[in-house]
Amino acid sequence: MVIFSKALRLGAFAVIAPLLAACIDTSGIGQRVNPNQTVKVALLVPSGSGNGQHEAMATSLINAAKLAASDIQGAQIELMIYSTAGNATQAATVAKLAVEDGAKIIVGPLFAEAANAAGVAVSGRNVNVLSLSNNTQIAGGNVFVLGNTFDNTAQRLVSYAASKGLQNVAAVAAKNAAGEIAIEAVQKAANNSGANYTGATSYEFTPDGVVGAVSTIKSQVTNTGTQALVFSSDSAGALPILAQLLPESGLGPDTVQYMGLTRWDIPASTLTTSGLQGGWFTMPDTSAMTGFRSRYNTSYGASPHPLAGFAYDGIAAIGALLATGDADALTRSKLTRTDGFAGVNGVFRLLPDGTNQRGLAIAEVRDGAAVVIDPAPRGFGGSGS
Repeated sequence: MVIFSKALRLGAFAVIAPLLAACIDTSGIGQRVNPNQTVKVALLVPSGSGNGQHEAMATSLINAAKLAASDIQGAQIELMIYSTAGNATQAATVAKLAVEDGAKIIVGPLFAEAANAAGVAVSGRNVNVLSLSNNTQIAGGNVFVLGNTFDNTAQRLVSYAASKGLQNVAAVAAKNAAGEIAIEAVQKAANNSGANYTGATSYEFTPDGVVGAVSTIKSQVTNTGTQALVFSSDSAGALPILAQLLPESGLGPDTVQYMGLTRWDIPASTLTTSGLQGGWFTMPDTSAMTGFRSRYNTSYGASPHPLAGFAYDGIAAIGALLATGDADALTRSKLTRTDGFAGVNGVFRLLPDGTNQRGLAIAEVRDGAAVVIDPAPRGFGGSGS
């Protein structure tokens, strides 16, 4: 059962948080609750800035959270909604306000800087934050990330590639913060999978930078015997250019396995790119996501934003924990339970370092469609896979 309230009040002061939430001592973090009473849960969304895209995302996140709340059985929550305007200062302000209003846990914000600020703002109040970000640099302390991370995706792809005999793996990424995280994720995944990390090629995200990287990538593959290339870019980035120029240079998907850290099926038109045919990327459990999209469309007459499922997952996890009847249901030891949770993106679990592991399917691009070649796991084995 769920009770909805809407709290969009803003404080008149700013909170500056120069410390990363990941630096906070993690011992004993989390509010105790009375599971027999209504538990207040705050949802922080990026509305209030006047940015139409952010407003649409916020609406979708709220709708998904409401769906999740309505599905909770054996517990009762009051979902309180706060607007961050997509910025860190306001996120910190409303996070503190949410705790003052009685919130025992926070879901959101979406953007990494805002999520970090919110975590720091309430760290002294012993409140956990389930951010919707996928940036692992803010994870730790009282902050978890619910978004699908490069670490998680790289591990799934590289371990699958290794199981198919593709042992030599390289990364291709832009020269920016996201690219650095992607390269580190691929290297870590190779080490964890027993594969051989053969290096990385970075490029300036400019037309000349991407074009100039093609010969470098080809030389790197040839000189190291690389069998698989992991791209960090998406269809809005360098991916379409690389998918055209690399095959033209003789380094097509018939000579090296292409793999992507991003969703190549969003937008679906990316799947028609000739150079990506035969390439691999990850996607959520298709059965779980299909059901969610159908329910969302029935309830709201529209399709959910691609990130909306993470808001559902956060509320669903909280509901599952409260339903156990434990007073410490929202503490780190419970949030990081080994068997994890069932969400609309498939199974997932929160890890002690604040990151997450999600059960992902491997999809192959075939004739302009995404074909699942290795289904998403439905649970976590002893090895964590």
